[in-house]
Amino acid sequence: MTKKQTILFLSIVLAVCALLIVGIVLTNGQYESSSTIQESMQDAVLHEEDKISLFGLPVNPGLISAYLVTGVILLFAAIVRIFVIPRFKTVPGKFQLVLEQAVGMFDNMASANSPHRNNFLGAYIFAAAAYIFVGTLFELFGIPWVSAAGESVTLPAPLSDINGAIALGCLSYLVILAGGIASNRMRGLGRTLKEFSLPISMSFRLFGALLSGLLVSELVYSYLALSFVLPVVVGLLFTVLHALVQAYVLATLTALIYGEVCEPYVRKNKVRSNKIKTTDTEVTL
Repeated sequence: MTKKQTILFLSIVLAVCALLIVGIVLTNGQYESSSTIQESMQDAVLHEEDKISLFGLPVNPGLISAYLVTGVILLFAAIVRIFVIPRFKTVPGKFQLVLEQAVGMFDNMASANSPHRNNFLGAYIFAAAAYIFVGTLFELFGIPWVSAAGESVTLPAPLSDINGAIALGCLSYLVILAGGIASNRMRGLGRTLKEFSLPISMSFRLFGALLSGLLVSELVYSYLALSFVLPVVVGLLFTVLHALVQAYVLATLTALIYGEVCEPYVRKNKVRSNKIKTTDTEVTL
């Protein structure tokens, strides 16, 4: 970067900062929130005031988000399967390369952690990771919806609702349970039941991680002086980071525990020791 370009860049940055400061000063005190920060954060967790009417039933907005995210993923998968995969080439293009790398990564994760039974495991952890990743990024679009009370609400990430996180955690546990029973029958059932805290830990890990980003963003938005530019950085940081980390963590944990319960049981043969006494030494066979 030349000296003139550096000066121009710094001038633009300073001008933007100056405009932001002027905007904060001029608008400070003109806007008041209809609810306190405690009420806003409590409603972000419990969804008592922003419920949405679904066929006459009041539901959490996270359920609408879950339906939309599931529909988008299924539609994208159908389009790729019908129109893209039949046109794959020996020398892959960019999209084919990205898709093959993603599928290969989860297949390798499944085969490395569960070498004895991994066909369904690879497909499941890929689908679960895709749902977590897309569902977490979903809140960046800020899709508005009308609540049952007639107010406008923004659809959150599906897993920021405790019900969605519990559902995914229990589903992962059921997949592990089914794999253990299919591989080792009652012994696999016993191995899986030992991990009785697994669905709870998975659910609350997802819920806590995704909700923390939502609460931090809500806290930043509640103060007018911080509501310029900073929420964009905070939102992107927490959302993208959580999308990547939580998708990888759940896929890894599921594959690891699935491999443990599906490992074939090997019965250890007892070696009998026969002693033959001689006059000089004792020989053990």
